[in-house]
Amino acid sequence: MEGLVTLFQDPAVWAALLTLVVMEIVLGIDNLIFISIISNKLPQAQRQRARRIGISLALVMRLALLSVIAWLVGLTAIVVDFGLQGAPDAYGKPSFETAFSWRDIILIAGGLFLIWKATSEIHHNVDPNPNDDVFSAGKKALTFGSAIVQILLLDLVFSVDSILTAVGMTEHLPIMVIAVVSAVLVMLLAADPLANFIRDNPTVVMLALGFLLMIGVVLIADGFGAKVPKGYIYTAMAFSAGVEGLNIWARRRRERVALAKASGETAETK
Repeated sequence: MEGLVTLFQDPAVWAALLTLVVMEIVLGIDNLIFISIISNKLPQAQRQRARRIGISLALVMRLALLSVIAWLVGLTAIVVDFGLQGAPDAYGKPSFETAFSWRDIILIAGGLFLIWKATSEIHHNVDPNPNDDVFSAGKKALTFGSAIVQILLLDLVFSVDSILTAVGMTEHLPIMVIAVVSAVLVMLLAADPLANFIRDNPTVVMLALGFLLMIGVVLIADGFGAKVPKGYIYTAMAFSAGVEGLNIWARRRRERVALAKASGETAETK
């Protein structure tokens, strides 16, 4: 306890904590979008429960990874190398490489899963009565169990990315724990409003699926050593969300005007 008191007397520790909390919340957005889309595919009575379980699993997984942090850091060791590299970038590092660690393999697998899932959902939304094909052949209604399994798989991918980011920013385990718990609590508070907003605005569903596609590509690129600055990704997402917000606002204003005109015409007729 005295060690914690001494630790938090250092202003640099507070700065690291605030920075890490913000980073973990931002990284949690990807996880939350996926949970929202998957849970909205379930019957109404099961959606909130699925979101609660999914976010709780995210917290458990992150804390479990923190408890074996030495093993987790070992996931960055190269396990297979195909000897291919891209041209050096401006910093002298290869633009891509084929030396893979277990972390890289997990990110690539997660990225491929996200791309497949987002593409199949886009296909389903564009064509509400699809023929049997690679996306819909033998497709059954999503069950609660399969939804939780999908959420669990992506929780693992996002948790590995989240904890390794935390390890890179601070060496103090209490700071990491506080940041992770804070971020998951924010996810828990935001889960229902975000899921309901996505459900009530069909165009936002397509935007969210586009985000998942982009996140999947970024995960694969990261696995191949091609670093895409996260700031670019989240700026693009924020800009797209802002434009869509303006579209929703304009659409609702037109609907109110049309409703007011219809009410006025009805009153004049009477």
